[in-house]
Amino acid sequence: MFLERIGFIIWVSDLKAARSLEKYGSIHYMSRKMHYVVIYMNAERADDTVRNIQRLPFVKRIERSYRNEIKTEYNSNVEDKTRFYSL
Repeated sequence: MFLERIGFIIWVSDLKAARSLEKYGSIHYMSRKMHYVVIYMNAERADDTVRNIQRLPFVKRIERSYRNEIKTEYNSNVEDKTRFYSL
């Protein structure tokens, strides 16, 4: 139903030219201060797309985002310590 998506952080030297990355995937965020772009693309074609992006002259380096692999379900097995601090 939903396509598998992978996130990448692309470090760039020119943010104006980085707008052209939109044709490779969905741009989620562009940092003007630190000069990087967060982009999401289909997992099936990610390898080919990353090779094409690396060839662009304004791209410094590409890192994979591991955000979807981080555990987001938390459990609270910690006992409540409020009774120790009451008056």
